[in-house]
Amino acid sequence: MNKKGQALVEFIIILPIFLLLVLGVIDMGQILYSRTMLEGSMTDVISMYERGLNEAEIKEDLDLEDVDLEILDSSDTLQFQLTKEIDIVTPGLNLIFDNPYQLQVSRSIPHE
Repeated sequence: MNKKGQALVEFIIILPIFLLLVLGVIDMGQILYSRTMLEGSMTDVISMYERGLNEAEIKEDLDLEDVDLEILDSSDTLQFQLTKEIDIVTPGLNLIFDNPYQLQVSRSIPHE
């Protein structure tokens, strides 16, 4: 019985599953990290808007070149929305999430 051959076959069977798991964890980590960063940036966006800066100045000051900023003004609320596209690397995960994945963070505050 050839133990080296058996180990090689087991490795070849397990390797694709292991790689999919590792890439999936990396993609999910990237999504969670980006969401946390957008949530943190949202606080800065709101405070800068309250100081009188417009959307272009806010994006330039916070270095949000790959993030879309939208500010919607209604009669009683201000709605701030940050949107970022994230590329999914893991094969098969794009069946669960659209590729690129649209990550969106929004906050509403009362209009004063």
